[in-house]
Amino acid sequence: MIFLRSAPVRPTTAARQLALLAVVQVGAMSVWFSASAVVPALRAEWGLSREYGILLTVAVQVGFACGAVVSAAFTLADRIRPRTLIAAGALLAAVVTAVLPWCGQAFVVPLRFATGFALAGVYPVGMKVVVSWFPRKRGIALGTLLAALTLGSALPSLLAPLDWQAVLLCAAVLATIGAAVSALFVREGPDRVPSPPWQPRYVLRMVADRRQRLVCLGYFGHMWELYALWAWLPAYLAETGTETGAGGVTAFAVIGICGAAGCLLGGALSDRCGRAVVAMTAMLVSGGCAVLSSAVSGTFLLLPVLLVWGVAVIADSGQFSAALAEAADPRYVGTALTAMTAFGFLLSATTIQLLPLLADAVGWRAAVPVLAVGPALGAAAMHHLRR
Repeated sequence: MIFLRSAPVRPTTAARQLALLAVVQVGAMSVWFSASAVVPALRAEWGLSREYGILLTVAVQVGFACGAVVSAAFTLADRIRPRTLIAAGALLAAVVTAVLPWCGQAFVVPLRFATGFALAGVYPVGMKVVVSWFPRKRGIALGTLLAALTLGSALPSLLAPLDWQAVLLCAAVLATIGAAVSALFVREGPDRVPSPPWQPRYVLRMVADRRQRLVCLGYFGHMWELYALWAWLPAYLAETGTETGAGGVTAFAVIGICGAAGCLLGGALSDRCGRAVVAMTAMLVSGGCAVLSSAVSGTFLLLPVLLVWGVAVIADSGQFSAALAEAADPRYVGTALTAMTAFGFLLSATTIQLLPLLADAVGWRAAVPVLAVGPALGAAAMHHLRR
């Protein structure tokens, strides 16, 4: 009997697939904040209330959490080719974004929910494909994917000076391009491991296990801060006068450029220094920036603080997934990651609603430091995890 050994994967092949997945993420994730970036125009044209405007962002978070649970419950990533699932999710997100201007106010929130639901088939499945190509040095590989997600999420801020219909259409076109790239070029790596069916009862085991519980608490602290900052940074910049008529350039620099740098830096350091150390350090810096922003608000020092904050707020993101995958029962890593992600995004929906309401009551300068509560608790959890 002749046994055939598969040829080793060339580094250039893995790198090429990572680059393609990054292109997909940039395109698909551009629809995430596409409606949030044009909320002022929507409120002026459709007469939306402030609370209704907040729902546009919250609906995406809740939709993503629901989509992640459904995907895991039906093991879609194992039943459907990942490249097809990613393409379908990106294309659905593009369609519901493109039709939004013609559907009227009554359909805006359901369409944004559908956007988040569709994107649950893009980012988590993309992580699975990346892991299949990089059995080692996963920190920098996942950091690259997160950097692409960050750039894509920030793109609507750069497009904000356009008509709001054009912003949505551009985001939809980019997501369509991402879908095409996935369908035509993305492939799984040789280290693909099928996941078992989703087991909700494993969540109880996660709560009982100290290591998994601490990782989840750290992630929840991270999510308390991240999306609230990203969603309301343009409003905060406008209130403090930091944005000086250049459209959303400052917001794009903080979220997109600095965020991408933070993802790459965090991923590279985590492979050398450990997940918990990098996550704890990033959250301490991030929380410190949240507090310091109040003291330097209205001065020339605010912009440097925001740029550092943009790096630190996302540098820890990939470390929680890697740490939980290492702490969880290998049979139920998918269930553990799904549960942590779903609860984290639901928590982010809470802070997205809370921050602008608090800003209405006490002003943005006093409201923004509240975001430091999450990183402080998350850093404490990571400190105990190290021990």
